[in-house]
Amino acid sequence: MKILLHACCAPCAIGFLDGWMPDDNKTPDLLWYNPNIHPFTEHRARRNALADYANDKELNVIMHDYYGLEEFIRLTIDDLKVRCKKCYAMRMNFAAQKAAEMNYDSFSTTLLASPFQKFDLICEAGENAAKTHGVQFIIKDYREGYKGAKQRAREMGIYMQKYCGCIFSEKERYVK
Repeated sequence: MKILLHACCAPCAIGFLDGWMPDDNKTPDLLWYNPNIHPFTEHRARRNALADYANDKELNVIMHDYYGLEEFIRLTIDDLKVRCKKCYAMRMNFAAQKAAEMNYDSFSTTLLASPFQKFDLICEAGENAAKTHGVQFIIKDYREGYKGAKQRAREMGIYMQKYCGCIFSEKERYVK
């Protein structure tokens, strides 16, 4: 089975891949597409950390190195209460479209490894995108291994982010 894995960051990629069972066939190819991550320096830091991790582990990464500040703001500004749902849908649709275009059998996302993300909304977005683009969305709950993955990332010297990625979550983190 050929799998495309949307990767939000290196620590979550570690969490997802640590939970990937040996009988799950081969290691997925990674896809970097995160126009929600702001500011640019944060976007670049996460992209570079994922690229370094993938290089170190000899993983294939498809880099869609798009800094989408305007697109993300346009998509979410009208109703910030549902910004996460819109953000997940944007990224899962892109991942499903790429998976279909590049002849992958299925796709998933490392977002499923984070206890700070909205698991049910991610699953809903992934399943909707899968239906739209005709590829399977793989749902596995890897949140239990998140603390261990975070510790491994620290030990490996991988950049550790302090918020989900969007400018609104950054505000929430620092305003508190």
